[in-house]
Amino acid sequence: MKKIELLSPAGDLERLKVTLLYGADAVYIGGEKYNLRANANNFNLEEIKEACSFAHNLGKKVHLTLNIVFHNEDMSGVEEYINDAVSAGIDAFIVSDPFIINYIKSNFPRVEVHLSTQNSTSNYKAIEYFEHEGIDRVVLARELSKKQIKEIIDKVHCDIEVFIHGAMCTCFSGRCALSNYVTNRDANRGGCAQVCRFAFENGNNKEFTMALKDMNMAEYIGDLIEIGVRSLKVEGRMRSLYYLATVIGTYREIIDNYYAGTLDDDKMEVFQERLDRVANRETSTHYFMKEADYTDQYYSGRSEVSNQDYLGQVISYENNLLKFYERNYFEVGDLVEVFTPQGIHFAFVVEELFDEDMNKMDVARHPDNIYYLKVDSDIQIPEYSMIKIVERKNN
Repeated sequence: MKKIELLSPAGDLERLKVTLLYGADAVYIGGEKYNLRANANNFNLEEIKEACSFAHNLGKKVHLTLNIVFHNEDMSGVEEYINDAVSAGIDAFIVSDPFIINYIKSNFPRVEVHLSTQNSTSNYKAIEYFEHEGIDRVVLARELSKKQIKEIIDKVHCDIEVFIHGAMCTCFSGRCALSNYVTNRDANRGGCAQVCRFAFENGNNKEFTMALKDMNMAEYIGDLIEIGVRSLKVEGRMRSLYYLATVIGTYREIIDNYYAGTLDDDKMEVFQERLDRVANRETSTHYFMKEADYTDQYYSGRSEVSNQDYLGQVISYENNLLKFYERNYFEVGDLVEVFTPQGIHFAFVVEELFDEDMNKMDVARHPDNIYYLKVDSDIQIPEYSMIKIVERKNN
């Protein structure tokens, strides 16, 4: 059995490197044109080239989103842009407008074309049509059940990709006009204002929202593998490094433990707790096991409070000194945990803390400053390892 792909978002080069180091098999990125995350940093052509070189050296792949709904004025330069992206090393394009498929497959037959979830594909007949057009993979609409996904896989020949984690659209994927009407920003051309997360008032001055809870499919990764899904996709090109390292690293462990036959309830409890702690919204499996209902949605407002677990990002580890960028307040006496891209987790009590000039400190309270921790460990702690709080000494 060919091992399932873990596909990660990457909003910039640093995020791309982190997600690949933490276990993603491939990443999807947006260029400076034609992608649905216009407010992300995105990649220029030189950065795309560097991203592809980094990924390919690890034996991994880079997919480029070309997934806006094209209008007439968007046509200028798109073919030249595709040519340049292929020259930079892109392995696959994620598209939603059918006219692009033929151009890519006619000119670059070795480059894969994936049909975006923006196309809202939810039946096997539509996939059969796109297979005839040359599509290599379809990213299914997120509104499908396990039974519907399996029926599609049993009837088609191309790879099937599904979302497993992250934010959900309130409207059917790829067919939202809320942002256009409320803010004059086109959600299907990269300008989504996330109107579905706005707070509104009803006639009784009570607050209500249309927002959905996030998706979390950790419990059902084995099911997705067994029914033949080819790629598991995480949402979040604008998420933090810590979020991506935690989510991708956790799903990497879930997938590897499943194939090794070592995934048990105790491990799943740990994995689920990590995923629950890293985000500030509640989660659901939405349509996968049942018809979605009010329990998958926020109707009467919501609270999204950061837990500030993320303490720092490791720069280096030499002579038992851990050098890191601080992200949130902590102090001597706190119990903290370091986790590495290799999936190693270990906890220790902070006993000695130093600032950048090696002055002894009791508290780290300045985000983005460089600090040092004394850590007596034989474990190699590489760059991009993360530090998080386990328990504060005053709790």
